[in-house]
Amino acid sequence: MQVTINISLKEGVLDPEGRAVETSLQSLGFHEASNVRIGKQITLSIDAEDAARAQQRAARMCESLLTNTVIEDYSIEVIEDE
Repeated sequence: MQVTINISLKEGVLDPEGRAVETSLQSLGFHEASNVRIGKQITLSIDAEDAARAQQRAARMCESLLTNTVIEDYSIEVIEDE
């Protein structure tokens, strides 16, 4: 199963990288850009019996290694193989 994990900073956590990108965009004339937040995306394959099990394993990976749950949120999308 293909799994996509999107990781972002929790609301209220400062995002200096996002702020730097926002400042750069505005200095390039993109004044409509605001509230820029930077995150990351991880894609992987999980050998699991069903989507629920793949979701559970991916969540366990996030809690164990892939995210800092104190300052980051994550969402998981599972795409079943055809």
